[in-house]
Amino acid sequence: MGKFEPHEVDPKQYEVSRRRFLRNAGVAATMVPLLGGMMEVLTERGAGAQTFHDESHALLAKHPSYKFTFVNHVTTNSFFTPTQYGMADAATLLGIPKPLWTGSASSSVSQMVTAFDQAIAAGVNGIASSLIDPVAFNRPTDNALSKGIPVISYNADEPGNNRLAYIGQNNLTAGAAAAARIVKLVKKGELVGMVIATPGSGNIQPRINGALPVFKAAGLDTAVVDGGALEPGEITAVEAWYTGHKDVKFLYSVDDGDAVAVADTIKKYNLKGKVGGSGWDVEVPVLQGVKSGELNFTIDQQAYLQGFDTIMQLFLYNVSGGLMRPTDTDTGIGIVTKANVKPYLTPTRFEGTGAAQKVLTAPATITA
Repeated sequence: MGKFEPHEVDPKQYEVSRRRFLRNAGVAATMVPLLGGMMEVLTERGAGAQTFHDESHALLAKHPSYKFTFVNHVTTNSFFTPTQYGMADAATLLGIPKPLWTGSASSSVSQMVTAFDQAIAAGVNGIASSLIDPVAFNRPTDNALSKGIPVISYNADEPGNNRLAYIGQNNLTAGAAAAARIVKLVKKGELVGMVIATPGSGNIQPRINGALPVFKAAGLDTAVVDGGALEPGEITAVEAWYTGHKDVKFLYSVDDGDAVAVADTIKKYNLKGKVGGSGWDVEVPVLQGVKSGELNFTIDQQAYLQGFDTIMQLFLYNVSGGLMRPTDTDTGIGIVTKANVKPYLTPTRFEGTGAAQKVLTAPATITA
């Protein structure tokens, strides 16, 4: 990835025409049914497509340079690299400025609220925020809405918040789906360690909450393993917990840092085939754990879409005068196993592992 840092979006990557974006990225074609005349704007107007807007293309009639802000809870975490690529690609496609990426590097709710308030004060045209606290974002959200600024949550959501829509994985459903795979690999009465970086946090606790009823129905014993927010500490915490609970039969991790810790523990103590493990998200170390067999599977929540679709919906709200109200979008549950991990290890913008815009070959068959 060169000099690109996970929390930065290199503007040089996006100084391209919309025609080049369509040719190289392959994403715009999937949006044509939604965006009506965009295909003509992108392909038939040639070099003029970069600045062409008029009333013959109502959606892309000449519009203001809408400014959007993302408020994130771990701004430097590489999980959100594809999210930043997605938001930047959508902005380039639409001809608007690169969205501002801000928030906290350490899940500090107060820092996030400050960033949220600053976006409101700046009069932006839309705010996207990960809602990791059940109440802290209610006041700024309501304040933004009262000023006509649409708010969308992404990656983490709180149903008590008045945001207009949530774009991201349904964490309860995903947790249940992961648990359903795990119960097939362990026996009644055996112990499952549920590894979580920050218990209670709105972006990952629901993955525990969704799994627990499934584990209980299967008659499994469970224990919560508090990994902590920093990866080196997570590795230490998981190893320490294992040495005190050697009867554990499966380690279920609900975030990428703990997934690495689980894979590391299984490898270090030669537990492959004796203790199962699962991960979350598709960062390269997690995928390598799946490929080598320390992890039985990991969950893909399509982080790119959490940036791309969020910008599309904020744009549509603004350009339609509020008629195109944002709608909830579940970015899905992708199960990544040794059998299908290879494409994930190919460097791409869609998984945040490469900066180049390129078209990938779709699978010959699609698994439902």
